Amino acid sequence: MTKSPAEGDVQPTRCGFVALIGAPNAGKSTLLNQMVGSKVSIVTHKVQTTRARIRGIALEGQTQIVFVDTPGIFQPKRRLDRAMVEAAWGGAADSDAVVLLVDAQRGVDEDVERILDGLKKSGRSAMLALNKIDLVKHEALLALTARLTETADFSDVFMISAEKGHGLADLRKHLAELMPLGPWHYPEDQIADVPLRSMAAEITREKLYLRLHQEVPYALTVETEQWTGQKDGSAKVEQTIYVERDSQKKIVIGKGGQSLKAIGKAAREEMAELFDHKVHLFLHVKVREKWGEEKERFQEMGLDFPKD
Repeated sequence: MTKSPAEGDVQPTRCGFVALIGAPNAGKSTLLNQMVGSKVSIVTHKVQTTRARIRGIALEGQTQIVFVDTPGIFQPKRRLDRAMVEAAWGGAADSDAVVLLVDAQRGVDEDVERILDGLKKSGRSAMLALNKIDLVKHEALLALTARLTETADFSDVFMISAEKGHGLADLRKHLAELMPLGPWHYPEDQIADVPLRSMAAEITREKLYLRLHQEVPYALTVETEQWTGQKDGSAKVEQTIYVERDSQKKIVIGKGGQSLKAIGKAAREEMAELFDHKVHLFLHVKVREKWGEEKERFQEMGLDFPKD
């Protein structure tokens, strides 16, 4: 069992931050959850799921590693897109180590090239983690590795499968060795640095992403308006789902309210499991045509509001 620094272990403690950057859907959130050993970041098959920086906390011996799951870096079109990309680069700039995650199946596309160019311009050192190696032939993997290492000067290269867990122990051990000496920033049993209200909103947003299709998931956001503890130890949680058009509101609610009911049930069950107590969840859907231009919405997501 890993001892905490408070127990007076003779081994020196280390603690630092590791930014996970990459193109949308490269597997950053899956990697974060695997490293932490619990679900702290939402995962869907859709791109651009992560919007803000989410911190997951892992232990490796006497080292506490704070992983920062950043939004996928892509060509921004909206103000929200710009805020997400800025958050990703900000996470990289503030960290002790940077891991560029590349989907080995997808290879080097425009988004990856843009990230490589950004790293080169910033002069930021990074290590390369090729993900989903179990889905790529050995020859193709070698060719991709050669192409990437010729393009950028990576400090280290790791072959992993975030979903299967392959190669993650070696990556975590190496990252632990890079962390600076110092006390832990968080208690031993803490796995995430995300307010409960924000985590609850992320859980509901994940269920919306999984159930809805086409452009609707990208046109909505979720805010936890109230979190009230009850005498029996349960929590009453009220959330608002903001959409841009009335037609989207109808899709979220569904015929006879069935869609919203299913989303609420799935979110409530996951919250109860994660927070270890019963949750009474109440969902409301509101139309705000330009919520993506409102500073308050960005603050709720933990993003800086980009200037025009």
